[in-house]
Amino acid sequence: MTSVQPLFDMLSDVLWVGLAVFIRVGAAMAVLPGLGEQVISVRVKLVIGLVLTVIVAPAVQPNLDMPHAAFAPFMHILMTESISGLFIGIALRTFIISIQTAGAIAAQSTSLSQILGQSGMDPLPAIAHILTTAALALLMTTGFHVKAAEFLIFSYQLLPAFQFPNPSEIADAGRGRVSQSFSLAFSLAAPFVIVSVIYNLTLGVINKAMPQLMVAFVGAPVITFGAIAMLLVASPVMLTVWIQSLEAFLVAPFR
Repeated sequence: MTSVQPLFDMLSDVLWVGLAVFIRVGAAMAVLPGLGEQVISVRVKLVIGLVLTVIVAPAVQPNLDMPHAAFAPFMHILMTESISGLFIGIALRTFIISIQTAGAIAAQSTSLSQILGQSGMDPLPAIAHILTTAALALLMTTGFHVKAAEFLIFSYQLLPAFQFPNPSEIADAGRGRVSQSFSLAFSLAAPFVIVSVIYNLTLGVINKAMPQLMVAFVGAPVITFGAIAMLLVASPVMLTVWIQSLEAFLVAPFR
């Protein structure tokens, strides 16, 4: 029994470290893009979280100053690591919000905001659904699971383990991330906004020259076809800019 005791001690230490890492990974998994989507089963998310924990824990264990396994330290770890993991996940989630906002702006600008507006998990217009689904597919095909594991490992440098994040720093980083998210969304939707402005100016000129013509009936098919054609042409560029912005954030976050 004495010879087996060191093995039990080692296993208990490994499980204690794994639990601490899993709390941060699990909190981030709740909102991570791609891996944390609502359409994914909770059981699948749990398995992915455990797999990420197995990957992250050995990389960060040498730098972790683990407290003694007890209830009070566990509650402290639960609070600090949950906050850190949730903030990391929300920071990455803003990129999905960016592509959704861009699709909503594009649909609103081209009078397509009511087409299939209530389908799917989120009440988004058809253009936003198409862009969001394409963005998630592109994200996962570019190896986001590997990048997510690397970012979670790097997060221990951004947010040290077992410490409450500085509220002022979190507020500044969050405000900057939200600002960049909306800036990216408006940039992605700019072609549709420009087409909408040209369309409405043209209708105004035609209506001024020919008041008796029902320009709305003439222009509706034009703007619908133009929006679909613009989506076909612009979506590859939009998705390229979006994925490059996300990868740049993974390399140099909050800068």
